[in-house]
Amino acid sequence: MDMFQYIKIDDNSRIPKYRQIVDSIINNISNGNLKIDDKIPSINSLSEEFILSRDTVEKAYQILKERKIITSIRGKGYYITRTKLISKVSILFLINKLSAYKMRIYNSFINTIGGNSHTDLHIYHCDNSLFVSLIEKNINAYDYYIIMPHFKTDDLKHINYTDEAIKAINRIPKNKLILMDNNNLEIPGDTIEIYQDFENDIYNALKEGLAKISRYGKMILVYPENAVYPYPRRILQGFRKFCVEHKIDFEVLNEIFDDIVLKKGDLFITIEETDLVSLVNQIRDKEFILGLEIGVISYNDTPLKELLGITVISTDFKAMGETASRMILNKEKGKIKNPFNFIDRNSI
Repeated sequence: MDMFQYIKIDDNSRIPKYRQIVDSIINNISNGNLKIDDKIPSINSLSEEFILSRDTVEKAYQILKERKIITSIRGKGYYITRTKLISKVSILFLINKLSAYKMRIYNSFINTIGGNSHTDLHIYHCDNSLFVSLIEKNINAYDYYIIMPHFKTDDLKHINYTDEAIKAINRIPKNKLILMDNNNLEIPGDTIEIYQDFENDIYNALKEGLAKISRYGKMILVYPENAVYPYPRRILQGFRKFCVEHKIDFEVLNEIFDDIVLKKGDLFITIEETDLVSLVNQIRDKEFILGLEIGVISYNDTPLKELLGITVISTDFKAMGETASRMILNKEKGKIKNPFNFIDRNSI
């Protein structure tokens, strides 16, 4: 079998040569010309046949190996190893941190898209260098790139993007890009966006709970200024806007101190779960009645908070994952604001 007939290289195309090799092999697997265990040309023979650099062919084969479409057998060559997943959508899923609610988004996405995708999950820890490296390493290797863009400065302040991150993201074809959670970036083009509006979300959610909130004399937001994974400052801005407009006395703390001063009529909003645990323990130790004498609202819902009866203000993480998968499956485009709710339980 003349394998070279299945490789199509167009010197006039703007598609990179290595990508043309990848697409040729995948297309011929899809139409049945190439089957499992078929041997494909070596790197040297393919580069000589089409007058390509060895690096170009090697890059194409590396992408095919990473997607487990081909394998190399020492001393024998390269062989087709997978045909079943060729029709599936390949997705790179980049999350800024590993947390319970981020994983709810990911799990919801995977459950909804079902067997229609091959998804690789990577965590970049809000680190700009790691993020850029992951993008550059995997450029043109996937059908879709799902990105949750949250970054941090050297002094642990939240930023929406860096110049390097924007440059890396702009290398991704817009029809393959999905921005999730935070869309406060300057990315032109027709992309998919499923986002939170952090400032207005907290403002509107607190407004929804105003009837119960107004029973308290003071609101205290525990906003961790130096968290390893910093939170958008728009949360802080939305909180202040709500308190000022409704003439509510308020204070912003960096953390729940071990010996924090608690007073009847205080209503706390916590973001970090460690602060929530510390606060609830101290409320109980000092024999205040939670939900009557002191109120607690937590930011971002989890199953444990639901079980414990903690009132939350939270985006719908399940809906975010479901929406992203639906838009991929239906080849939809557009910008969708994810639902954000005030969920009243027993803690205010």
